[in-house]
Amino acid sequence: MAESTRRLTDAALSRLLRLPPVRNDYTVSPVRTPMRDGVILQGDHFEPVTRTSRGTVLVRTPYGRGWPLALLNGRVFAARGYHVVIQSVRGTFGSGGAFRPMAQEIEDGPDTIAWLRDQPWFDGRLATLGGSYLGWTQWSALIEPPAELRAAIVLVGPHDFRTAVYGTGAFTLGDFLGWSDQIAHQEDGGYLRRAAVMARAPRRLRPALEGLPLPVAAEPVLRGRAPWYREWLSHPLEEDPWWAPYRAGEALRRIDAPVLLIGGWQDLFLDQTLQQYAALRSRNVEVGLTVGPWTHLDVATRGTGIVARETLAWLDQHLAGGPAARKHPVRVHRTGESRWHALPAWPPSTLPAVFHPHANGTLTTAPAAPAEPTPTEPAPVTPEPATPTPASVPVGGTVSFRYDPADPTPALGGRTLTGTMGVKDNRPLEARPDVVTFTTDPLPTAVDVAGRPALTLAIAVDPPHADVFVRLCDVDDHARSHNFADAMLRLDPDAPAGEVQNVTLTLDPCFHRLRAGHRLRLQISGGAFPRFARNLGTPGNPADGHVLRPSHHTIHCPATSLTLPVAAAE
Repeated sequence: MAESTRRLTDAALSRLLRLPPVRNDYTVSPVRTPMRDGVILQGDHFEPVTRTSRGTVLVRTPYGRGWPLALLNGRVFAARGYHVVIQSVRGTFGSGGAFRPMAQEIEDGPDTIAWLRDQPWFDGRLATLGGSYLGWTQWSALIEPPAELRAAIVLVGPHDFRTAVYGTGAFTLGDFLGWSDQIAHQEDGGYLRRAAVMARAPRRLRPALEGLPLPVAAEPVLRGRAPWYREWLSHPLEEDPWWAPYRAGEALRRIDAPVLLIGGWQDLFLDQTLQQYAALRSRNVEVGLTVGPWTHLDVATRGTGIVARETLAWLDQHLAGGPAARKHPVRVHRTGESRWHALPAWPPSTLPAVFHPHANGTLTTAPAAPAEPTPTEPAPVTPEPATPTPASVPVGGTVSFRYDPADPTPALGGRTLTGTMGVKDNRPLEARPDVVTFTTDPLPTAVDVAGRPALTLAIAVDPPHADVFVRLCDVDDHARSHNFADAMLRLDPDAPAGEVQNVTLTLDPCFHRLRAGHRLRLQISGGAFPRFARNLGTPGNPADGHVLRPSHHTIHCPATSLTLPVAAAE
């Protein structure tokens, strides 16, 4: 790019993102970084043309070093006095070695920082930056925080990948098959060809999502280019030591440099972002938190301006010694009213509001009456699909539904990376016979939910191999039902078939206003496919399962309750 064109582009970008004016010119040159095993990683060094640099920003990525990363991270910050190194991680975009996602970064991150120390332009001030996988490269490198670290900016990034994959007990199928497919094809041809391949991904991936066993069904799509996918499926147990290099929680107990965390209410890593915030704040580490009305991908699109401004302010304060970046530590968007709020801490103070489901489909603050002690037998189940039954079958104080893995309850919206994501109208989902709902009357006043709702659920399943998916929706004046929090749980397969289990599902963190006149809806089903791998109704490892058996779910309303953390009225 010609120098004059580059300057015009940088100036236009500054106006678009509402950033301070550029401070200096910069150059871009390739760098090669050796790892401890001799593998060479490729990178680009954006060097400010100035006598007084403001420190170094390290970005490590598997997604390539070109657009948009070079523009939004390299050029934006180099034009404001910062050295920026954007490095392709092992096995990607010219870097040597084989790509083994997540696990390889435990060593390669520290090796890169050790190389930085020897560079003549490095002045001992370091910040790390990036989102999603680029956030993971930060946490894994900071298990042993380097003395030079002055700041970290983590956007929608996990610190515990095993929890991201299996935290519900079910494999997070859609997201991590889709991501594996993206990585497998991301270096095929130029940008336009890769974009065309990704545009066809939903259709191409359907056989891999629907086929069984899962790794066998995925092979025609992945073609041996994502061997980690089978490995993830083959290690479902939380205590398995195989997951050790996929966990970087120790960084949260050791880091003392200021950290800026940016997330979205519909981001798949939201719960980990808030765990990071809570862990750092409990240790009195300076931590800023911004959560917008975004999905995972929105942070890099709809949120670009906010992210760029807050990142630059954080760097200016903690690397360059500028003014305070934030008036308040926490800045969160309250959904349901489209308004930002500044807070001293998250979550704000709340009081519990308890709601009770009833067999007639209502949800009230009055407990359900105990059911008559007349026993009911679970409906028989067979491997063959059955004629659809009504959405809910109330019997005394119970409501029943049938989940069939041959026709699994579909996912609609929510905290996903692929497929439908974010806030959606749930009416098509709620019309299915395998989804039950409980709904309040119109609310007399606005209710602000701030924190994590919890559902104490009394449920019996037969057979015991079954899942429960629950969701909260905001039903507006036009009967549109929009999701704002949900949870998934794989039930105990060792529980006796048909015996009542009392479980607690902690739903997504949220900050949502239910307006006066709107209704709150609780939705309960047996899964959300392909967001989560369907429970087949039979025992076995997720990598081997292929036999399907429907399950019968019975919700015992008198022993079930929903608790909302409600913020005080403003």
